[in-house]
Amino acid sequence: MNRLSTSVLAFLILTASPLAGDEIQIPVIKDGKAQVIKELEDSDYWIRHDLWVETEFDTDGDGKLDRMHVSVTRPTQTDTQSLKLPVVYNSSPYFAGTAGSDESFYWDPRQELGDDPPKRSEAPDVKLTGTRPIISKRHVKDWLPRGFVVVHSSAPGTGLSQGCPTVGDDPEALAPKAVIDWLCGRGKGFTEPEGGEPVEAYWCSGKVGMTGTSYNGTIPLAAATTGVEGLEVIIPVAPNTSYYHYYRSNGLVRHPGGYLGEDIDILYDFIHSGGDEAIKDYCNCNVRDELMIAKQDRATGDYNDFWASRDYLNRIDGVKAAVLMSHAFNDWNVVPEHSIRIYEALKKNGVETKLFMHQGGHGGPPPIDMTNRWFTHYLFGEDNGVENDSNAWIVRESDDRSKPTEYPEYPHPDAKFVSLYPTPGAPQRGSLQTSPLATVIEETLVDNFSFSGDSLAQAEYTEHRLIYTTAELNEAVHLSGTPRIQLRIACDRPAANLSVWLVSLPWNGDRNAKITDNIITRGWADPQNIESIRESVPLVPGQFYDVEFDLQPDDQIIAKGQQIGLMVFSSDRDYTLHPTPGTKLTLDLQKTRLSLPVVGGTIPFATKD
Repeated sequence: MNRLSTSVLAFLILTASPLAGDEIQIPVIKDGKAQVIKELEDSDYWIRHDLWVETEFDTDGDGKLDRMHVSVTRPTQTDTQSLKLPVVYNSSPYFAGTAGSDESFYWDPRQELGDDPPKRSEAPDVKLTGTRPIISKRHVKDWLPRGFVVVHSSAPGTGLSQGCPTVGDDPEALAPKAVIDWLCGRGKGFTEPEGGEPVEAYWCSGKVGMTGTSYNGTIPLAAATTGVEGLEVIIPVAPNTSYYHYYRSNGLVRHPGGYLGEDIDILYDFIHSGGDEAIKDYCNCNVRDELMIAKQDRATGDYNDFWASRDYLNRIDGVKAAVLMSHAFNDWNVVPEHSIRIYEALKKNGVETKLFMHQGGHGGPPPIDMTNRWFTHYLFGEDNGVENDSNAWIVRESDDRSKPTEYPEYPHPDAKFVSLYPTPGAPQRGSLQTSPLATVIEETLVDNFSFSGDSLAQAEYTEHRLIYTTAELNEAVHLSGTPRIQLRIACDRPAANLSVWLVSLPWNGDRNAKITDNIITRGWADPQNIESIRESVPLVPGQFYDVEFDLQPDDQIIAKGQQIGLMVFSSDRDYTLHPTPGTKLTLDLQKTRLSLPVVGGTIPFATKD
């Protein structure tokens, strides 16, 4: 749809409208936030159209630059009053449909460590959904009545966008960059995927903000790493900032929570909804099979150049847009380190960045008033002081998500590391104390993936884990930061999974237990990668190794009367591969230490007798 046809459409709409001839003020700002404008609320008087934006890449090998399918929803006043408005932009690979909940094509986790995985089944074809010109209606009701244009686009190789899904590589950054370039008058838009008439974004003010959740939150960060002019602000919610950190952990094959057996090639199949059969065959062969399956390495879990190209921390120097990171401390799908690592890097680079964290699971955007203040400031230019707000906003355990608590920074500036050391107790529970043992004491566990982490944490007596607890807390303890574990371990085989949970006991088994009641945080690692995350070195059976790694970042208040428990085990049934049970891990307690970031630097508990 070109400029002439949209103008004619707007004229026809408004002449039939009771608002015909009225001129309205956009925006209306009160208390630093863009307000809903009554005249913009009726969707019957919105202009909707779609187009294709030309990119700078050709991923599907047809010799032509790929074009992205874009849809626009805007007030008719952008034509009748010649208004230029800022854009709220949302891009996704999910808009046109996915492979659904069918997990029959996932990798079988029943695999010996170090072996090539058994061949998986072919994924079902994705059934294309949606009708033109509307790609999605997300965010429209929130932002168009406040005076923003809302734009959506389908990611490469999905929906009516051309190309192949490359999942995290250059095209997923360059595709939204092309759309932003078009919005700002620098790119090329067309009425059709092939040929077509040029389309201009004459209604755009040249200021764009992006937001979205999960994969849709990853794409704003990807776009921002290009440094594209006109992208003023991004609000990524639970973004996947590194596909290695999503599918691996410290050299270990580790699946995202709820998706056992998923890997990057599975995600490719899950979203690949675009293209005709010839294009799909090309993409499947060249991208999925010869790139992803060949390079993802489910045998060792090692880091490599394939994964490095899909880690946005490696591109963070390109970010110029203001960033409000949003995540949950109990997100075991996209674990919280994804946002914390980016937040810390952006702060170091001097980028305007703030952090909103809550205590729930995957997803959960900031309160709409917070988002509104950010969009109003960076897109409308309102001097509402958002840049002077607190750096960290954290929803406390029993609070509503719309009422976060302000903190000067994350981690809390008063957090100091406290060291705790285990004392023996296997196969029951040992203790955690503030000084290491005077002599070497060893305890052994036996791997068995048949037992879930939850059941192991609750067991009074089992050989399948080692667990060590503090005494009951005399006062509540505020943890803020990234706990770290140091273990000296030996294994009777050349390879083993290594899993660590930090738990709050006694375990609350009530069906209405809060997400924060039991699991404080977790971490996983491959002992074969102690020297380099890029190279696995087989373990010498019986030889002790020092293994040190971070658990997931957290900010949680552990209630008075609870005990903090350190659980060490091997295969984590819901996250790791499932090797044949029987591997023995031996822990040297004297050389094992848990470092906890505690606000105030002390843990108020009485020493056990």
